[in-house]
Amino acid sequence: MRVEPMRRVAMISLHTSPLDQPGTGDAGGMNVYVIELARQMAAQGIEVDIFTRATSSALDPVVPAGDGVQVRHIHAGPFEGLSKGELPGQLCVFAREVLRAEATQPLGHYDVVHSHYWLSGQVGALARDRWGVPLVHSMHTMAKVKNAALAEGDTPEPMARIIGEEQVVEAADMLIANTDLEAQQLVSLYDAEPARVEVVHPGVDLDVFRPYDQATVRAELGLPRDAAVLLFAGRIQPLKAPDVLLRAVAELLVQQPELRSRLVVPIVGGPSGSGLEHPESLAQLSSHLGLDDVVRFVPPVAQAELARWCSAATLVAVPSYNESFGLVAAEAQATGTPVVAAAVGGLTTVVRDGYSGLLVDGHEPRAWADALRRVVQDDALRLRLEGGALEQARRFSWERTAERTLAVYRRAHAEMAQSLA
Repeated sequence: MRVEPMRRVAMISLHTSPLDQPGTGDAGGMNVYVIELARQMAAQGIEVDIFTRATSSALDPVVPAGDGVQVRHIHAGPFEGLSKGELPGQLCVFAREVLRAEATQPLGHYDVVHSHYWLSGQVGALARDRWGVPLVHSMHTMAKVKNAALAEGDTPEPMARIIGEEQVVEAADMLIANTDLEAQQLVSLYDAEPARVEVVHPGVDLDVFRPYDQATVRAELGLPRDAAVLLFAGRIQPLKAPDVLLRAVAELLVQQPELRSRLVVPIVGGPSGSGLEHPESLAQLSSHLGLDDVVRFVPPVAQAELARWCSAATLVAVPSYNESFGLVAAEAQATGTPVVAAAVGGLTTVVRDGYSGLLVDGHEPRAWADALRRVVQDDALRLRLEGGALEQARRFSWERTAERTLAVYRRAHAEMAQSLA
């Protein structure tokens, strides 16, 4: 059967808008993923509508996000004060409004539904059946994986989410995994059919994340020219483990007290998730460890500004307990900055140990301090890693991500058409 060319895609990102500033609240790598993927698809002639929940009455119902991309704000629940854990109660309203928006269009308006995160997958499964188009789903994070690697004091994901994820895996026509490891976890933990899982790496905007002159950006950011800059960028929550970096820095200064005079540790981001319960806890830990003279807390910044911070850094630390991919690590490497990362999840794909950065087993402060010290003090190693970081980053581009994702869409569309023939 002849399959018509792909024309329009409905993306669903219920709990966080791609227009939100990454680095605070629930906005992070997934926001970047959704908007960059949509824009690259639009550049290839595909129209993309992104459905997300409205969080302010001031938001226009439809906001253009580039040629061929529209963000559609759906009213479901109160605009503010609704936690991610309370969102399942708004799924019915959100789904109804998504279906209503499509009902105003000619029959067959969308060719495929691509849902992001399990809450969106629940809505996507309903839209799939109503519209008669395939559902492609990206998990981004998985409860069973997160619960197996909880940070100390973090809250396990609830059984309702686990059940919801299992339902989405069963309903989806195709599942997109960020890495081979994630694909294996979908099969082993969620009984996904291997034939319905495709690995598509996320990308990096190599026009934005590129090397800047370090002396220039340090001067502009108020950083000493000769500083050892150990950067953390991301949401401040136990899962991302910025506390591991602070404890490692404290250990490093015990071993090498002479480093204190030129050490700067910027923490770029805002509280999120369970970190919202104690937004001041990381600053209190910094004071407790005697690091107030070296730690700088910086509010979340736009992508272009983050690229400048990464270029200014000696290294970027990514000590997370789990990452489905680790977009910050890929972005940092694209600026030519080595990454010191936890050897978990997608970070083992993004960071090439000993070539573009260093991977650290576990989260013990002494092991992390040793890795930080190696990069800071071994000039030959650092220069080698800087070159390797640039090479490694070239493996990841949003154009390639879009091309491979469109191939998954076309396969799902063709298989559905064949099954109905």
